[in-house]
Amino acid sequence: MKWNLRMVAAQRDLWRPTEVLAAFQQVGFSPSLSKVAALWGGKPVTVRLEDLDMMCAALNCTVADLLQAEPLAGGQTLPESEQRAVGAEEHSSGPVRPVPRTRKAGGPRSLPPS
Repeated sequence: MKWNLRMVAAQRDLWRPTEVLAAFQQVGFSPSLSKVAALWGGKPVTVRLEDLDMMCAALNCTVADLLQAEPLAGGQTLPESEQRAVGAEEHSSGPVRPVPRTRKAGGPRSLPPS
């Protein structure tokens, strides 16, 4: 994913993290200046959905403006036979869900360690 906060902010004539922070505060989003500077300076590892929603409200943009999908590294694509939707069923020989283990021959269960 490509993080486009600087581009979106520049399109709204916001050129510094302090200006972006002021825009955020106008919609009730009050991150620290260091957090805004980190978002400004690089690609965040994680962003809370509530924060992303507030950023979009402050900058009058959409999530698609802030986050842009990038192609796979090196222009590689998966062959069509390997492409599938998330959650699509796989045809494998093993069970999909874990199967409970059966107890060993007949005795009662052992007690947990104390």
